[in-house]
Amino acid sequence: MPRASRGRKLAVVQNTAIDDRKSLNRLILNLAIPAFLSLVAEPLFLMADSAVVGHVGTSQLAGLGVASTALLTATGLFVFLAYATTATSARRMGAGDRAGAATAGVDGLWLSLLIGIVVALLIVILDVPTARLFGAQGQTAQFAAQYLQIAGWGVPAMLATMAVTGVLRGFQDTRTPLVATVIAFSANLVLDLVLVLGLGWGIRGSAVATLICQVGLAGGLVWVFIVRTRGVGLSLGFHPAGVAGSMRDGVPLLIRTLALRGAMMATTWVAARLGDVEMASYQVSLTVWNFLSMALDALGIAGQALTGEALGAEDGQRARKLTAIMARWGAWVGVGMGVVLVAIHRLLPLAFSTQDDVRLAIAAGLLVVAVLQPLSGPVFVLDGVLIGAGDGKWLSGAQVVMLVAYLPMIIGVYLAQPSGPMAVVWLWVAWAGFMAVRGLLLWWRARGDAWMRLGA
Repeated sequence: MPRASRGRKLAVVQNTAIDDRKSLNRLILNLAIPAFLSLVAEPLFLMADSAVVGHVGTSQLAGLGVASTALLTATGLFVFLAYATTATSARRMGAGDRAGAATAGVDGLWLSLLIGIVVALLIVILDVPTARLFGAQGQTAQFAAQYLQIAGWGVPAMLATMAVTGVLRGFQDTRTPLVATVIAFSANLVLDLVLVLGLGWGIRGSAVATLICQVGLAGGLVWVFIVRTRGVGLSLGFHPAGVAGSMRDGVPLLIRTLALRGAMMATTWVAARLGDVEMASYQVSLTVWNFLSMALDALGIAGQALTGEALGAEDGQRARKLTAIMARWGAWVGVGMGVVLVAIHRLLPLAFSTQDDVRLAIAAGLLVVAVLQPLSGPVFVLDGVLIGAGDGKWLSGAQVVMLVAYLPMIIGVYLAQPSGPMAVVWLWVAWAGFMAVRGLLLWWRARGDAWMRLGA
């Protein structure tokens, strides 16, 4: 072959690879950006919700904080309803089985309603004990209980929203949940103004507004799901075998979530026992960490949907290619966020405290959080990839191992009893050790082939 022909052929191959890489990047961003905006929408609107209730009284605001934490904790344990449904529906979509993907959504929806009813009954019946479990006392506990008595009935809708959001992600649609979330929480803010301030219902008005909007959000997403799957012969009936299968797929992810939350709770427990300044400073830095994690979690959500679709289509090479691209995205996004956080680590504390010792401790903790971001990015991505691959059993066992490995680190911080800025620094250094162990285990798993089960 003439040298010029070989050169043209090589150029065509290179351009095709570049175009393919660009299209994959666009695909990742089209999923990740709406997912990120949807994730941050809820805390932003909750802040507005708190601002409205805060005009009623301090005890009511404290009660809202306790009740919201209780509800979010209770529902957060069942995030597998979104993750497992995403993995299953994406895999079946990749295999060309749209009806099977939709059926997975129906099974996940029924499971979410069954779990939601049980959790709602427990919360409503045990409203006061629940409030006290989360540290509320006196009037704060009473107001928290009032909120839980009403908003607790919205738990089935909250879990149903997770399940339907999961199947829509499996269809590679993260925009619909974003639009629905913005509409629902905007309506919640309007209802808050009318019921809480206009009609003077206080914290009960906020609970009613939340209940209405949670039910409306779930109903709207279910309606979209039914419209999207029209023509595939979908049955909305209860299928015991399918629901049992959804539960079976979800249990390992539930164990994973419990182990992960166990590590976070252990850190908070130690921080609380190091002192008020240390706990307050750690809490602020944790809030920043959680916000940054949403951006990285959005990449993980893209990983769930795209990995499931590729493996369902029996395209292991595409799954690996997407994993490599998304891991790089995670690392570079982490670098970018870390650089920004370093630049503003002394400014952010000014918004959270007037005490110099607290500000200094927050700033010190934020530096470690910033350094952690480039490592956290690939960790979130690989976690999402393995969830999308349906590798829940391995993830559950690995997360327990991570927790066991982490406990000596955080206990060491407790025994050392550091104070001031160094206490917050060492809390985050311990968490860096946890993330390093997590990253190594996820990387080891991802580089092998055991997780790449091809086909539906």
